[in-house]
Amino acid sequence: MNEDIPRRGLMLVLSSPSGAGKTTLSRRLLEADGNIRLSVSATTRPMRPGEVHGKDYHFISAEEFAAWVAEGKFLEHAQVFGNRYGTPSHLVNDALVAGRDVLFDIDWQGTQQLKEKMRDDLVSIFILPPSHAELERRLRTRALDSEETVQKRMAKASDEISHWAEYDYVIVNTDLDKALADIQAILNAERLKRSRQTGISAFVNSLV
Repeated sequence: MNEDIPRRGLMLVLSSPSGAGKTTLSRRLLEADGNIRLSVSATTRPMRPGEVHGKDYHFISAEEFAAWVAEGKFLEHAQVFGNRYGTPSHLVNDALVAGRDVLFDIDWQGTQQLKEKMRDDLVSIFILPPSHAELERRLRTRALDSEETVQKRMAKASDEISHWAEYDYVIVNTDLDKALADIQAILNAERLKRSRQTGISAFVNSLV
């Protein structure tokens, strides 16, 4: 990558049905790449054990969330399993202008909204599980959700997977290391796009 040439940051979206691995892949990408930061969403869902306000999510009330929507403070927002999630717009815009990349762990609804507002900045990847059975096994292994919630997530998976063709890239997460390497290859290539290298013209002029 051309480290010394100024560039505009990009928005990298990872989406998948619950249990397909996007959260694990997001965490590993953040650990491996110091040039990308996770977009911290606001949500109305209750805080889980170990989560930190402002780091994992901005935990706000349903009333406050509705006010933010009315004031246009979200780039995207959606309701998932009875809870609302949204991306505060000013934090993302500030990062892109400064040349920093932003990672989004969101669903297809949020991705569509981002595409409508900021298509040129968006790079979207859909993560597929290797099989229906493996997806269910992963959900049960997590032991984070009740049996009722697992069944709801499995029922919703088919609808979520049906949106795969709306994404720029598709990765089957059979092996975490391979999936992560594929994501890194996509990210590196997208960073090198001429349109994102805002300082390339000045650099070229210095060569002639």
